[in-house]
Amino acid sequence: MKYLRTIPVILISSLIISACSSKKSSDGANAAAGAVSTEKTAIPVKVMTISKTKIARTIDYTATILPYEEVNMAPATPGRIDKIYVETGDRVSKGDKLFLMDRTQLYQLKLQLANLEKDLSRLDTLLRTGSVKQQQYDQAKTQYDVTKTNVDFMEQNTLMVAPFNGIVTGKYFEDGEMYSGAPTTQSGKAAVVTVMQINPLKLNVAVSEQYYPLVKKGMKAEVKADVYKDEVFSGSVFRKAPTVNSASRTFITEIELPNRNDLLKPGMFVRVSMDLGEVETFVVPASAVLLQEGTNIRYVFVDDQGRAKRIEVTIGKRFDDQLEIISDNLKEGDRLISDGQSKLLNNDKIEVLQ
Repeated sequence: MKYLRTIPVILISSLIISACSSKKSSDGANAAAGAVSTEKTAIPVKVMTISKTKIARTIDYTATILPYEEVNMAPATPGRIDKIYVETGDRVSKGDKLFLMDRTQLYQLKLQLANLEKDLSRLDTLLRTGSVKQQQYDQAKTQYDVTKTNVDFMEQNTLMVAPFNGIVTGKYFEDGEMYSGAPTTQSGKAAVVTVMQINPLKLNVAVSEQYYPLVKKGMKAEVKADVYKDEVFSGSVFRKAPTVNSASRTFITEIELPNRNDLLKPGMFVRVSMDLGEVETFVVPASAVLLQEGTNIRYVFVDDQGRAKRIEVTIGKRFDDQLEIISDNLKEGDRLISDGQSKLLNNDKIEVLQ
């Protein structure tokens, strides 16, 4: 009887163990199926092998015309303006009179200088006869030299003349008014008149740092102004900045621009083209280059052992439906993804279609 009671217990235990094993097997199978389902499917793409191509490198920028030189003419010290010889718009040549300040103090200094000159001449005679000491003569000579320097200074700072050939672009006082030294110009500087040199003119062009080694002194520049549709002006590089702006990654290139027939005026908007010669670079289909939304960041994808690798690039010249791209992370032989790239994220698995 005892043996018969044991048989049901054994049967029940076996059933329980069997059910648990089946549940574990089922759970394991479901987990494996879940793992397979979460693995991302490879994205089909087409690729092209890139290599460098020789192109004529022309860079295009916009700029504002500047005077070659601009001087705010003002005396060294405040005083009454005796006479202004020019008006706004007048053309002047180097050395032409611009304005005359009150010369009362200058006349006093000239009388003093004349007296000192007479005294010095007498002392010179007495010194040769031994009637005065060398020290007394030296003191008189020093006083004469100081007064002579003051006279020369007052001569230059009471009659102001044009420092170069140019045009008067501002007149801020009238005859008889007091010049105080307070700011009078739009730039916040003090002046009685402003003179600009407008032939030649100057352009300051902010050029991308990647072209720094290619920009040379004497390089030609083609300039076009929107106000003169059919006119082309020719300039040349005469200076480039010794440093690069760390914020904009550009450097200033200064271009001298002859002003043919005085057509161009300071402040005009112009377009500037410079031919940098032939260079080797990557040229790819424009559709292969993507733009990160909300930014100016451009990038491409390359095949990196079956994975999509994102590389940021700088855009250069456009040739119809082709674009020049520049990046230190691209090399010849890279497999650029040219079709299907818009669906990719960095490191996505890809399937290259033939």
